[in-house]
Amino acid sequence: MNGPEIERLIQLLGRLPGLGPRSARRAALHLLKKRETLMQPLGTALADAARAVRACSICGNLDTIDPCSICSDHRRDAGLICVVEDVGDLWAMERGRIFSGRYHVLGGSLSALDGIGPEELNIGSLVMRVSAGGIREVIMATNATVDGQTTAHYLAERLAEHDVPLTRLAHGVPVGGELDWLDDGTLATAFKARRAL
Repeated sequence: MNGPEIERLIQLLGRLPGLGPRSARRAALHLLKKRETLMQPLGTALADAARAVRACSICGNLDTIDPCSICSDHRRDAGLICVVEDVGDLWAMERGRIFSGRYHVLGGSLSALDGIGPEELNIGSLVMRVSAGGIREVIMATNATVDGQTTAHYLAERLAEHDVPLTRLAHGVPVGGELDWLDDGTLATAFKARRAL
């Protein structure tokens, strides 16, 4: 129905998270209609990012410099490491401006079903960072999924020989959340993690 260039554009857009075939077609049509103001600048931005962005050799964050701007910021507390699964998680933490330490990006989580073991993740460099000394706390900020919990427990075992406190982000009732909308697991976790007022 369409030329090969349009079909290729639709197929590539369809690979993006959250875009199915219909959404990819709508996005492609929108880009083609706004060729001068959107499509060409987007193409340039994509090419520039592909050329300039790289993974930080210390934490795994994506940036145009290595070490990244977070690792090279001397105002951040180098004694605190927050372990996250992906760069998107790091960006979410930074949006909230609630953490002033440094990060470590694992590049995913352990998953027996998907064949992802410790060798596929950025775990060895985390152990090296902790064993080098100067770390006062490692904060596990893995997702509240079975794979995220498994990854956090595995990391706790790997870091057990080092005398560094390990903490985990709290789980439970979200701010503004209503109890009748929560799933049983979230409600149970929140109940177990209750604290004094």
